Amino acid sequence: MALLSFERKYRVRGGTLIGGDLFDFWIGPFYVGFFGVTTFFFAALGAILIFYGASLGDTWNPWLISIEPPEIEVGLGVAPLAEGGLWQLITICAHGAFISWAFREVEICRKLGIGYHVPIAFGVAIFAYTSLVVIRPILMGAWAHGFPYGIWSHLDWVNNVGYAYGNFHYNPAHMLAVSFFFTTTLALALHGSLILSAANPEKGEEIRTPDHEDTFFRDFIGYSVGPLGIHRLGLLLALNAGFWSAVCILISGTIWFDAWSDWWFWYVELPFWVDIEGGVNG
Repeated sequence: MALLSFERKYRVRGGTLIGGDLFDFWIGPFYVGFFGVTTFFFAALGAILIFYGASLGDTWNPWLISIEPPEIEVGLGVAPLAEGGLWQLITICAHGAFISWAFREVEICRKLGIGYHVPIAFGVAIFAYTSLVVIRPILMGAWAHGFPYGIWSHLDWVNNVGYAYGNFHYNPAHMLAVSFFFTTTLALALHGSLILSAANPEKGEEIRTPDHEDTFFRDFIGYSVGPLGIHRLGLLLALNAGFWSAVCILISGTIWFDAWSDWWFWYVELPFWVDIEGGVNG
Protein backbone atom coordinates (compact mmCIF):
# COMPACT_ATOMS: atom_id res chain seq x y z
CA MET A 1 0.00 0.00 0.00
CA ALA A 2 2.91 2.35 0.64
CA LEU A 3 3.97 2.16 -3.00
CA LEU A 4 0.40 2.61 -4.22
CA SER A 5 -0.04 5.75 -2.12
CA PHE A 6 3.26 7.09 -3.40
CA GLU A 7 2.10 6.57 -6.97
CA ARG A 8 -0.38 9.43 -6.54
CA LYS A 9 2.57 11.78 -6.01
CA TYR A 10 4.30 10.28 -9.02
CA ARG A 11 1.34 10.64 -11.39
CA VAL A 12 1.59 14.40 -11.85
CA ARG A 13 1.46 16.36 -15.08
CA GLY A 14 4.43 18.26 -16.41
CA GLY A 15 8.15 17.74 -16.34
CA THR A 16 8.20 16.63 -19.97
CA LEU A 17 11.08 17.63 -22.23
CA ILE A 18 9.36 17.12 -25.59
CA GLY A 19 5.73 16.72 -26.58
CA GLY A 20 4.11 18.55 -23.70
CA ASP A 21 0.90 16.80 -22.60
CA LEU A 22 0.61 14.71 -25.78
CA PHE A 23 2.49 11.70 -24.39
CA ASP A 24 2.20 12.59 -20.71
CA PHE A 25 0.26 9.51 -19.61
CA TRP A 26 0.69 6.06 -18.05
CA ILE A 27 0.00 2.52 -19.17
CA GLY A 28 -0.65 0.65 -15.94
CA PRO A 29 2.21 1.57 -13.59
CA PHE A 30 4.52 2.65 -16.45
CA TYR A 31 5.01 6.26 -17.47
CA VAL A 32 5.09 6.63 -21.26
CA GLY A 33 6.16 10.10 -22.37
CA PHE A 34 7.62 11.01 -25.76
CA PHE A 35 10.84 9.19 -24.97
CA GLY A 36 8.92 6.10 -23.89
CA VAL A 37 7.45 6.00 -27.39
CA THR A 38 10.87 6.45 -29.04
CA THR A 39 12.36 3.80 -26.75
CA PHE A 40 9.72 1.30 -27.84
CA PHE A 41 10.18 2.24 -31.50
CA PHE A 42 13.96 1.80 -31.53
CA ALA A 43 13.88 -1.34 -29.36
CA ALA A 44 11.21 -2.97 -31.54
CA LEU A 45 12.97 -2.01 -34.78
CA GLY A 46 16.30 -3.29 -33.46
CA ALA A 47 14.74 -6.59 -32.42
CA ILE A 48 13.10 -6.99 -35.84
CA LEU A 49 16.45 -6.35 -37.53
CA ILE A 50 18.11 -8.96 -35.32
CA PHE A 51 15.47 -11.53 -36.31
CA TYR A 52 15.89 -10.53 -39.93
CA GLY A 53 19.64 -10.98 -39.64
CA ALA A 54 19.08 -14.39 -38.07
CA SER A 55 16.87 -15.37 -41.01
CA LEU A 56 19.79 -14.66 -43.34
CA GLY A 57 22.00 -17.06 -41.40
CA ASP A 58 21.98 -20.84 -41.11
CA THR A 59 20.71 -21.26 -37.54
CA TRP A 60 17.93 -20.21 -35.19
CA ASN A 61 19.84 -21.41 -32.13
CA PRO A 62 19.77 -18.33 -29.84
CA TRP A 63 23.27 -19.17 -28.57
CA LEU A 64 24.73 -19.17 -32.08
CA ILE A 65 22.87 -16.35 -33.82
CA SER A 66 25.33 -13.54 -34.54
CA ILE A 67 25.07 -10.18 -36.30
CA GLU A 68 28.60 -9.38 -37.44
CA PRO A 69 30.08 -5.90 -37.97
CA PRO A 70 31.34 -4.96 -41.46
CA GLU A 71 34.62 -6.37 -42.76
CA ILE A 72 37.82 -4.46 -42.06
CA GLU A 73 37.98 -3.35 -45.73
CA VAL A 74 34.79 -1.29 -45.30
CA GLY A 75 36.57 0.99 -42.84
CA LEU A 76 34.17 3.60 -41.52
CA GLY A 77 31.92 3.44 -44.57
CA VAL A 78 28.36 2.18 -44.95
CA ALA A 79 28.21 -1.57 -45.55
CA PRO A 80 25.64 -3.54 -47.56
CA LEU A 81 22.75 -4.74 -45.43
CA ALA A 82 23.77 -8.41 -45.35
CA GLU A 83 27.48 -7.63 -44.97
CA GLY A 84 27.52 -5.53 -41.84
CA GLY A 85 24.83 -2.98 -42.65
CA LEU A 86 22.43 -4.72 -40.29
CA TRP A 87 25.01 -4.38 -37.50
CA GLN A 88 25.25 -0.66 -38.20
CA LEU A 89 21.47 -0.19 -38.16
CA ILE A 90 21.08 -2.25 -34.98
CA THR A 91 23.79 -0.13 -33.34
CA ILE A 92 21.86 3.02 -34.26
CA CYS A 93 18.65 1.51 -32.86
CA ALA A 94 20.41 0.50 -29.64
CA HIS A 95 21.66 4.03 -29.11
CA GLY A 96 18.22 5.42 -29.92
CA ALA A 97 16.61 3.13 -27.32
CA PHE A 98 19.25 3.67 -24.62
CA ILE A 99 19.39 7.45 -24.97
CA SER A 100 15.59 7.68 -25.14
CA TRP A 101 15.35 5.66 -21.92
CA ALA A 102 17.81 8.02 -20.23
CA PHE A 103 15.72 11.06 -21.23
CA ARG A 104 12.58 9.26 -20.01
CA GLU A 105 14.34 8.88 -16.65
CA VAL A 106 15.08 12.62 -16.69
CA GLU A 107 11.38 13.36 -17.16
CA ILE A 108 10.46 11.08 -14.25
CA CYS A 109 13.06 12.84 -12.07
CA ARG A 110 11.53 16.20 -13.01
CA LYS A 111 8.07 14.94 -12.06
CA LEU A 112 9.29 13.73 -8.67
CA GLY A 113 11.44 16.78 -8.02
CA ILE A 114 14.55 14.68 -7.40
CA GLY A 115 18.12 14.84 -8.67
CA TYR A 116 19.34 13.30 -11.90
CA HIS A 117 21.48 10.59 -10.29
CA VAL A 118 19.69 7.73 -12.07
CA PRO A 119 19.92 9.04 -15.66
CA ILE A 120 23.51 10.15 -15.06
CA ALA A 121 24.39 6.67 -13.81
CA PHE A 122 22.67 5.12 -16.82
CA GLY A 123 24.63 7.54 -18.99
CA VAL A 124 27.87 5.94 -17.79
CA ALA A 125 26.56 2.54 -18.92
CA ILE A 126 25.67 4.06 -22.31
CA PHE A 127 29.19 5.50 -22.52
CA ALA A 128 30.67 2.05 -21.84
CA TYR A 129 28.60 0.54 -24.67
CA THR A 130 29.32 3.41 -27.05
CA SER A 131 33.04 3.15 -26.39
CA LEU A 132 32.96 -0.45 -27.67
CA VAL A 133 30.91 -0.05 -30.84
CA VAL A 134 31.45 3.58 -31.86
CA ILE A 135 34.32 5.45 -30.21
CA ARG A 136 37.01 2.74 -30.36
CA PRO A 137 36.14 1.61 -33.91
CA ILE A 138 36.32 5.24 -35.08
CA LEU A 139 39.68 5.72 -33.36
CA MET A 140 40.95 2.51 -34.98
CA GLY A 141 39.53 3.36 -38.40
CA ALA A 142 37.02 0.57 -39.00
CA TRP A 143 33.65 -0.61 -37.73
CA ALA A 144 35.08 -4.14 -37.81
CA HIS A 145 36.65 -3.46 -34.41
CA GLY A 146 33.20 -3.37 -32.77
CA PHE A 147 31.87 -6.52 -31.13
CA PRO A 148 29.30 -8.76 -32.88
CA TYR A 149 25.75 -9.05 -31.58
CA GLY A 150 25.53 -12.64 -30.46
CA ILE A 151 26.07 -14.67 -27.30
CA TRP A 152 28.91 -16.99 -28.23
CA SER A 153 30.34 -14.67 -30.88
CA HIS A 154 30.47 -11.82 -28.37
CA LEU A 155 32.30 -14.01 -25.87
CA ASP A 156 34.73 -15.07 -28.60
CA TRP A 157 35.35 -11.40 -29.40
CA VAL A 158 36.13 -10.61 -25.77
CA ASN A 159 38.49 -13.60 -25.62
CA ASN A 160 40.27 -12.67 -28.85
CA VAL A 161 40.70 -9.01 -27.93
CA GLY A 162 42.12 -10.03 -24.56
CA TYR A 163 44.72 -12.35 -26.10
CA ALA A 164 45.56 -9.77 -28.78
CA TYR A 165 47.25 -7.75 -26.02
CA GLY A 166 48.98 -10.62 -24.28
CA ASN A 167 47.20 -10.89 -20.96
CA PHE A 168 44.48 -8.26 -20.71
CA HIS A 169 44.50 -8.50 -16.93
CA TYR A 170 47.72 -6.46 -16.98
CA ASN A 171 45.78 -3.51 -18.45
CA PRO A 172 45.92 -0.94 -15.60
CA ALA A 173 42.44 0.45 -16.39
CA HIS A 174 41.11 -3.11 -16.45
CA MET A 175 42.61 -3.62 -12.99
CA LEU A 176 40.81 -0.52 -11.73
CA ALA A 177 37.51 -1.58 -13.32
CA VAL A 178 37.63 -5.10 -11.84
CA SER A 179 38.60 -3.70 -8.43
CA PHE A 180 35.64 -1.31 -8.51
CA PHE A 181 33.26 -4.07 -9.64
CA PHE A 182 34.31 -6.35 -6.78
CA THR A 183 34.30 -3.50 -4.25
CA THR A 184 30.79 -2.49 -5.36
CA THR A 185 29.63 -6.06 -4.81
CA LEU A 186 31.29 -6.23 -1.40
CA ALA A 187 29.95 -2.87 -0.19
CA LEU A 188 26.36 -3.50 -1.29
CA ALA A 189 26.44 -7.11 -0.07
CA LEU A 190 27.45 -5.84 3.37
CA HIS A 191 24.70 -3.23 3.21
CA GLY A 192 22.03 -5.63 1.96
CA SER A 193 22.86 -8.33 4.48
CA LEU A 194 22.74 -5.79 7.29
CA ILE A 195 19.31 -4.52 6.19
CA LEU A 196 17.96 -8.09 6.00
CA SER A 197 19.36 -8.81 9.44
CA ALA A 198 17.87 -5.63 10.93
CA ALA A 199 14.47 -6.04 9.23
CA ASN A 200 14.11 -9.76 10.08
CA PRO A 201 14.78 -10.10 13.81
CA GLU A 202 14.29 -13.29 15.71
CA LYS A 203 10.78 -14.09 16.87
CA GLY A 204 9.71 -11.83 19.72
CA GLU A 205 12.32 -9.13 19.03
CA GLU A 206 11.73 -5.70 17.52
CA ILE A 207 13.00 -4.56 14.16
CA ARG A 208 16.33 -2.79 14.49
CA THR A 209 16.74 0.90 13.67
CA PRO A 210 19.49 2.69 11.68
CA ASP A 211 21.19 3.42 15.00
CA HIS A 212 21.72 -0.31 15.50
CA GLU A 213 23.02 -0.62 11.93
CA ASP A 214 25.50 2.22 12.43
CA THR A 215 26.65 0.71 15.71
CA PHE A 216 27.21 -2.68 14.08
CA PHE A 217 29.58 -1.28 11.45
CA ARG A 218 31.35 0.94 13.96
CA ASP A 219 32.09 -2.19 15.97
CA PHE A 220 32.81 -4.29 12.86
CA ILE A 221 35.14 -2.05 10.84
CA GLY A 222 35.51 0.99 13.09
CA TYR A 223 33.38 3.35 10.97
CA SER A 224 29.85 3.61 9.61
CA VAL A 225 29.19 5.65 6.50
CA GLY A 226 25.48 5.81 7.40
CA PRO A 227 22.28 4.73 5.61
CA LEU A 228 22.47 7.54 3.03
CA GLY A 229 26.24 7.35 2.67
CA ILE A 230 26.27 3.66 1.74
CA HIS A 231 23.99 4.35 -1.23
CA ARG A 232 26.18 7.23 -2.35
CA LEU A 233 29.25 5.04 -1.94
CA GLY A 234 27.61 2.22 -3.91
CA LEU A 235 26.75 4.65 -6.72
CA LEU A 236 30.29 6.07 -6.79
CA LEU A 237 31.86 2.60 -6.89
CA ALA A 238 29.48 1.35 -9.59
CA LEU A 239 30.00 4.40 -11.82
CA ASN A 240 33.76 4.02 -11.55
CA ALA A 241 33.47 0.34 -12.47
CA GLY A 242 31.58 1.22 -15.65
CA PHE A 243 33.81 4.18 -16.49
CA TRP A 244 37.15 2.38 -16.12
CA SER A 245 35.84 -0.66 -18.00
CA ALA A 246 35.22 1.70 -20.93
CA VAL A 247 38.65 3.28 -20.57
CA CYS A 248 40.40 -0.10 -20.49
CA ILE A 249 39.17 -0.99 -23.98
CA LEU A 250 39.46 2.53 -25.40
CA ILE A 251 43.21 2.67 -24.73
CA SER A 252 43.80 -0.80 -26.25
CA GLY A 253 44.79 -0.53 -29.88
CA THR A 254 44.62 3.27 -29.83
CA ILE A 255 47.41 4.44 -27.53
CA TRP A 256 48.83 1.02 -26.58
CA PHE A 257 49.49 -1.68 -29.16
CA ASP A 258 51.75 -4.24 -27.44
CA ALA A 259 51.15 -6.81 -24.71
CA TRP A 260 49.84 -5.06 -21.61
CA SER A 261 52.41 -6.85 -19.46
CA ASP A 262 55.10 -4.79 -21.27
CA TRP A 263 53.46 -1.56 -20.12
CA TRP A 264 54.67 -2.26 -16.59
CA PHE A 265 58.36 -2.03 -17.54
CA TRP A 266 58.23 1.63 -16.54
CA TYR A 267 58.12 0.33 -12.98
CA VAL A 268 61.23 -1.86 -13.14
CA GLU A 269 63.09 0.89 -15.00
CA LEU A 270 62.59 3.49 -12.27
CA PRO A 271 65.93 5.11 -11.32
CA PHE A 272 65.64 3.88 -7.72
CA TRP A 273 66.60 0.30 -8.61
CA VAL A 274 67.32 0.13 -12.33
CA ASP A 275 71.07 -0.40 -11.67
CA ILE A 276 70.64 -2.79 -8.77
CA GLU A 277 72.32 -6.16 -9.36
CA GLY A 278 69.75 -8.61 -10.60
CA GLY A 279 67.58 -5.82 -11.98
CA VAL A 280 66.77 -5.02 -15.60
CA ASN A 281 70.20 -3.53 -16.28
CA GLY A 282 72.02 -5.06 -13.32
